[in-house]
Amino acid sequence: MMELFDARNVPCHRITDGDTVKLAVVRPPRDRDDTSVTFEVWDPGGSQPPNSHPRSVETFWFLAGEGVAECDGESTPVRAGEFLVLPPGSVHRIRNTGTGRLYAITTMSPDDGFADMIEQGPADRLDEHDLAVLAGEV
Repeated sequence: MMELFDARNVPCHRITDGDTVKLAVVRPPRDRDDTSVTFEVWDPGGSQPPNSHPRSVETFWFLAGEGVAECDGESTPVRAGEFLVLPPGSVHRIRNTGTGRLYAITTMSPDDGFADMIEQGPADRLDEHDLAVLAGEV
């Protein structure tokens, strides 16, 4: 069955107050073993804390901006047009090192509760620039 999701109409959250990354779950999983798709926006200088997903492969398709990916003690620059795959169990984080926001489409497979954690965080919103990046207008 075909599914169509419109990221312009999904709620946006930060995982906790004061976080420098906002996330909008574009495609929620049907259950913990299904895949989720999220639109992520890192504020200038922003990053997640180091984190790990024991069962999940996490991918990032970078749409705009530049940053550094850190994974298990290694780091590599990332930028728009690149695709990053992080293996299950890795300890990782992405840091925005550019002057503007960093944007990515992220998948988590299996989701394993990640979308629920996002949606329980404080509400935020995607602004006009975020939506323009998402629509490929920037």
